[in-house]
Amino acid sequence: MRADRVGRRAGGRLVVDGVTLAPRPGETVGLLGPNGSGKSTLLRLLAGVLQPAAGVVTLDGRPLTGVGRRTAARRIATVEQHAHTQTELTVRDVVALGRIPHRRPWAAGSAADGRAVAAALDRTGLTDRADQSWHTLSGGERQRAQIARALAQEPRELLLDEPTNHLDIQHQLDLLELVVSLPVTTVVALHDLNLAAMYCDRVLVLGEGRAVAEGTPGDVLTPALIERVYGVRAEVTDGGHGRPVIRFLRRTDRPSPPLAPA
Repeated sequence: MRADRVGRRAGGRLVVDGVTLAPRPGETVGLLGPNGSGKSTLLRLLAGVLQPAAGVVTLDGRPLTGVGRRTAARRIATVEQHAHTQTELTVRDVVALGRIPHRRPWAAGSAADGRAVAAALDRTGLTDRADQSWHTLSGGERQRAQIARALAQEPRELLLDEPTNHLDIQHQLDLLELVVSLPVTTVVALHDLNLAAMYCDRVLVLGEGRAVAEGTPGDVLTPALIERVYGVRAEVTDGGHGRPVIRFLRRTDRPSPPLAPA
């Protein structure tokens, strides 16, 4: 999966402008940037949900538009920020939706489908919620159910848009530990820079739709870049193994500007 100089317009402006992203097999790439920087749009371009106005997205060297929707759906799983349904579904039903690309139309679920669903429920800690209505879940549990649906799909590429939203700290860490342990190539949009530094092999920082910096977290997440992109000041220390630790400075912690001469 690769994006080559892709662009996309919305509302008369470029929301993604000439961005290239080429994840290596098996690595976890973090998409970083403030709200409106183009992270979600880039994920949708990679998934084939949106078509680029410029550039091309490829899968195994072939343009994604020529791969076929069913083939792409077997390969690429996506988890959006928000999922809604008016249909009364159990958690197991939601997770089983991930098996649709592997079945013929109208075919009943197979034993392999059942094993994949059970494994996904187990890995996301939802086995005891399997027969519960999806509508009765908390926001964090719904997010975990969507992760389980993506895992049941058994993808080779996984695209995640803010998967830690609505999760408490323990489940944020558990979820990202799970993601990086999977034998898949992952692109994940995150707001939390420390989580990105802990779990991502590389990061791509976006600003106003353009690629600002790309590389390992230790190389990219510098005080200068954080101030340039996010408009805040931070201290960055070495957390070991090339993983930076970021401490954002409160206004009271920041040096006061020099007084103008009287």
